[in-house]
Amino acid sequence: MRILIVKVSSLGDIIHTLPAVTDAARARKDVVFDWVVEENFVEVPGWHPAVNQVIPVSIRRWRSNYLKSWFNHEVRSFRQRLQAEHYDLVIDAQGLIKSGIISRMSKGLTIGLSNQTAREPLSSLFYNQSYSIPWNGHAVDRVRQLFSRALNYRYNRQLVDYGIDISKISPEPAPAKTGAVLFLHGTTWATKHWPDAYWRTLGEIAADAGYRILLPWGDEQERRRAELIAGGNGRASVLERQTLSGLAQHMLKARGVIAVDTGLGHLAAALGKPALTLYGPTNPDLTGTFGPRQLHLTSNIECAPCMKKNCIYQGPPVFDPSQDESFEVRPPCFAANKPVEVWRQFEQLIGGRAA
Repeated sequence: MRILIVKVSSLGDIIHTLPAVTDAARARKDVVFDWVVEENFVEVPGWHPAVNQVIPVSIRRWRSNYLKSWFNHEVRSFRQRLQAEHYDLVIDAQGLIKSGIISRMSKGLTIGLSNQTAREPLSSLFYNQSYSIPWNGHAVDRVRQLFSRALNYRYNRQLVDYGIDISKISPEPAPAKTGAVLFLHGTTWATKHWPDAYWRTLGEIAADAGYRILLPWGDEQERRRAELIAGGNGRASVLERQTLSGLAQHMLKARGVIAVDTGLGHLAAALGKPALTLYGPTNPDLTGTFGPRQLHLTSNIECAPCMKKNCIYQGPPVFDPSQDESFEVRPPCFAANKPVEVWRQFEQLIGGRAA
């Protein structure tokens, strides 16, 4: 049985789909998956042994210059590759109009979320069959439910297996562990950013505890923030720009990860690394890192989680005298998660200080 998965972005959403692939491969021994994904994330589906072919799509890039992409035949080539295979099922695991269009472009019976439960209700117009999956569950379980209903099997909700074949990431059978901690400071929303000053203080605390801090980055703004966080700390290293596989190798070797709400945090969870994640405006019950040894620190401010890209806080300014008497915590929903307390809880999570 050949199935096409349409889950094009973002990194966290793609990783959330992997346990459903594992469930289906265990329940249906005859199933083979192909997967349509944004070109920036093409490595990730290929880490799962049940995924046969990864078909890259470039919607983000095409949007910036659609006419150029059309005339240089990129769009036509993608469509031809998509239609080269006839699928028994095409599962749109994203529920967006763009993913619905891709599903309809392919050859096969299209499956997706109903108009009452899809992120963009109009996406259901592109499906031959749709399922209502309640909104109040975690994203990982919602995708698992969709796959199980489409393919008619039961799965164990308590057993979550991302199914990643580590040998496809790292050439080493078992990467040697280091005394490093990854700081995943980059994220898309302004409201998800933990204050830079807090990151820098946390780096000093971690260095005093004997750890080496690794700071990855994905664009120039993140690189500048990484350099600011590293400052003059001799135990903090700004990494060279990494592929996802390269960053995964660093994660596999590290003692643990401290992150804001970012797709890379979900990668750490999928690799089974202990990770502490800081949540301000977003709700970890719905889209938090999922798996063992995952610690979520949330806000105690009244308006959180607001799920807003722009802060809606209307109260008085929140100051943190431990930084500076005039230091204002922005966004204020992170005032409950100060560096000293974050590090204390992280040490408990990983089981003690550096050797």
